[in-house]
Amino acid sequence: MTKILQVSTVKPKYKYHTAQIIEVADHLWLSKKDAKDRKMALKIFHGAEIDTRYSVAPLEEVFSKTSFEEKNNIYIKESIQLGVDVLKKALDASGLQPTDIDVIITTSCTGFMIPSVDAYMINQLKMRQDVHRLPVTEMGCAGGTSALIYANQYIKANPKLKVAIVSVEAPSLTFQHDDMSMENLVSTAIFADGAACVILSGDSSDLAPEIVDTSMYNFPDTTYLMGYHLQNSGLKIVLDRDIPDTIDSHFQNIFYPFLDKNKVNPKDIHHYMFHPGGKKIINSVDNFISQFGKDISISKNILKEHGNMSSATILHILEKFMTENKNKDDLGYMLAFGPGFMAQSLLLKWS
Repeated sequence: MTKILQVSTVKPKYKYHTAQIIEVADHLWLSKKDAKDRKMALKIFHGAEIDTRYSVAPLEEVFSKTSFEEKNNIYIKESIQLGVDVLKKALDASGLQPTDIDVIITTSCTGFMIPSVDAYMINQLKMRQDVHRLPVTEMGCAGGTSALIYANQYIKANPKLKVAIVSVEAPSLTFQHDDMSMENLVSTAIFADGAACVILSGDSSDLAPEIVDTSMYNFPDTTYLMGYHLQNSGLKIVLDRDIPDTIDSHFQNIFYPFLDKNKVNPKDIHHYMFHPGGKKIINSVDNFISQFGKDISISKNILKEHGNMSSATILHILEKFMTENKNKDDLGYMLAFGPGFMAQSLLLKWS
């Protein structure tokens, strides 16, 4: 069995309240745009219902007109530091040494670097030369669940393995200065930076969440819904307006068959963990789950306090459950959506 031994998170160096972000954005960016565009942008910012967010760069740099190269150089530098910091924090909390890790899986979709961030972490933390590396770079917001699924497959093949997952995301650096499209406005209003690390193993007797089952569900003919378009100014977000309705139309086909396969009733799930996406998606999921007498308040609170940190978000949510819920035999259901378009589910049991 695969057990989640530790989840740790670290915060990027800059923390901002939404009022601060709006003030700087208006001064450096929106005030120079058409009055109609400015009004729409401010409405989206105020309506996102996010209180605070973290960034790898100061707002003055985020909202300035910079090249893809300049943005990506920040991404590389900050991703390496965040990756090292969060992995070290998780190892220390687990009582492990860097040399105890057999596999390192990294997730990130908000910049570009070869070699990937794991190579730098291996060198800086003096990890073993035979550690296996698996960078997951194109799964977007589902990267955190993808990494958990892949880690489970490694450990099922060899239960003695210790696997580290490191997620580092900096969506603030994908901001497009000259783009007043709805996609760029929404992205700027909800996304934020963050990092998380998960340590997993197959040979622990500690009370911890065990991965019981996993699933990947691919929506047909929906590659247009979500992703990034690479252009000279950087990574331009793709967020189609059909995403919430598409999720709604498929949700029951994702949810019920997976639980039925594991002979679990929705009412028997103690802890629902959803990647929140944005306000419309999370409210829709919350309405669906409420019919079973359950809520997703922790997912909503993470969105409110941190914003959408892409693949790191679901791991922040998992960390919260790890610290607050430790009852034997509790069941947890985890779900995230990502480019493709796809949904990824995990069933957990505290054992």
